[in-house]
Amino acid sequence: MHETAETDIAVVGAGIVGVACALQLARQGRRVTLLDRQAPGHGASFGNAGHLATEQVFPIADLSILKRLPRMLLDPMGPLRLDWKYLPKAMPWFTRLLLNLRPAPFQRSVAGIRRLNEASLGAWQQLLGSIGRSELFHAAGSLLVFERPESRQALAALQARLQQQAVPVDYWSAHAVRAAAPQLSESLLGGLFFPRTGHFIDPYRVVCALFEAAKASGVRFVQAQVEGGHLHSGGVSLASAQGTFNARQVLLSCGAHSARLTAALTGKRVPLDTERGYHLMLPGEHQRLPFAVTSLERKFIMTPMAEGLRLAGTVEFAGLEAPPSMQRAWQLHRLSKGLFQQELSVEGATPWLGFRPSLPDSLPVIDRVCDGRVLLAFGHQHLGLTQAAVTAQWVGRLAERAGGAELAAYRLGRFGRF
Repeated sequence: MHETAETDIAVVGAGIVGVACALQLARQGRRVTLLDRQAPGHGASFGNAGHLATEQVFPIADLSILKRLPRMLLDPMGPLRLDWKYLPKAMPWFTRLLLNLRPAPFQRSVAGIRRLNEASLGAWQQLLGSIGRSELFHAAGSLLVFERPESRQALAALQARLQQQAVPVDYWSAHAVRAAAPQLSESLLGGLFFPRTGHFIDPYRVVCALFEAAKASGVRFVQAQVEGGHLHSGGVSLASAQGTFNARQVLLSCGAHSARLTAALTGKRVPLDTERGYHLMLPGEHQRLPFAVTSLERKFIMTPMAEGLRLAGTVEFAGLEAPPSMQRAWQLHRLSKGLFQQELSVEGATPWLGFRPSLPDSLPVIDRVCDGRVLLAFGHQHLGLTQAAVTAQWVGRLAERAGGAELAAYRLGRFGRF
């Protein structure tokens, strides 16, 4: 019943990356079918931190984590948790992560992340402006605060590293922090302000706005879970319980679920794992902050949104199947204590879990393979929202057989011969 007529491109994954790409491809004159087992925006895109994190140009780990790792892993409520039952499955991924901490691959990752991030703010402003929804993004900057005197040296070192990467950053004194965000605690000693960042007032609302624009541009959405597929001379056939979907090309942009389909269609095993991230939404906290604020010591972020204040920022390695540990979401409220002059209210608060798709070199896959029949856009780790709009631009170029050498850092082939 749901078997489709011939379409140009089937986009698998209706998160922020997939929907942005579907809109881009439709605007280029392609007939696009968007497929997802859930309604658009109900995966990781629903509950991310909402921060346009252009300042985060470094990989998800560096050599300094090796000294802190044992203590972090022994704290079940710390910023990083590893489910020991999942360790055997995760070991190959962690081994690759450690290999990518060597100077040369680490610097390649920095350069790749920075290139995407540098274009992200402009790409988002252009995209939201094109659909008449610029109000969904506030280019208000963001702030990283510190509260311990011994953290001042680490903050200065971070500022120097960021300046070396041409990231706009300003040091703010305690007085400047209180002047900009008067509800923050007077115990804060200062911070780093990032003027070329901002936040979305509701990430889910952003996906919905892009989806409506995509439908208006001719994109067809089918709620179906793609189980597999195969390539043939005419293109791609995708199998689901709802029928077979045939297309000349397919774009795989289904986040943490992309590895299985990539292997089925290309024969390539991608070292993709998931960082399980939690948030706690506080609906009674609308006026606490003018912009996103991150704590250096407590390692979590607080973002003002239309529906309240969102606390986010933990990492858990336990795979896609383990049940959620919602106490990690509630731990975010405990971490907020002492950061404000008055404690945040948890009345009506809701916890959430999502899956960040992460590769061991912290770079996404943005590529065109199998004679152009398969396009790839996944693995953006913590930066899926940040890099979605610029990724859509690159995917549009790949669909037109452009962007070859410029995308070398994001090629699937970097994981071995293809």
